Amino acid sequence: MAEDRIIEFDKVVAGYSPSLTILNETTLDARRGEITMLIGPNGAGKSTVLKTLFGMLVPRQGEVRFEGKRVNGKSQRELLADGIAFVPQGRNLFGSLSVRHNLELGGITLPRGELPGRIEEALARFPRIRERIDNQASTMSGGEQKQLEISRALLLRPRVLLVDEPSIGLSPILVQDVFKLLRALADGGTTVLMVEQNVRTALNFADRALVLEMGRLALDRPASELLKDPDLNRLFLGGHAPAKRSAGG
Repeated sequence: MAEDRIIEFDKVVAGYSPSLTILNETTLDARRGEITMLIGPNGAGKSTVLKTLFGMLVPRQGEVRFEGKRVNGKSQRELLADGIAFVPQGRNLFGSLSVRHNLELGGITLPRGELPGRIEEALARFPRIRERIDNQASTMSGGEQKQLEISRALLLRPRVLLVDEPSIGLSPILVQDVFKLLRALADGGTTVLMVEQNVRTALNFADRALVLEMGRLALDRPASELLKDPDLNRLFLGGHAPAKRSAGG
């Protein structure tokens, strides 16, 4: 239903230079309170969708809308204030600072009086982070660092959480924990738009899957339905020929 579309891309053209176009009139949407997965081969435009939505790239054509309002060209600070948060691929912490200081920096735009309560809210959700609150972020395990990144993003109580490759570098058990957390957030009303190479595992937690090919939407299916598709590997890799999986897009 149209009223459930919290994020909309309408014929968006975007890329990293005038000669490198990645999104080629991309049209897609993410619905309120759902986990939407972006799937496709390397270079299909998955991560570029997240970066364009979060203001890291400005569309050359088309329109990006959040809750029906155009957000093309808005700054990342403005988008955070609107309720959109981004957890990028890889490690994005201040390793020499404590866990507490990393959290405080994540809430730097909040009124001073609100920050302690928001941090306590995050620590209640992540008990392991509470245990490490005074440790340097660089001393944490990969799974703990990913929890810290997500908890920092949640300080602003975003309505939309963008997550790029959350399972990279994590053990299978921690991967399950991260996906369970994202599922709980969606069930609580947060919209999650996610890029993830661990497709089969992630589909078990997602609501919808959007398959991108060459910067265009090729398929929009319920995640549970796509999980049963015998052609899933081909859809993920693109085309019919076998190919190596690689991060990015």
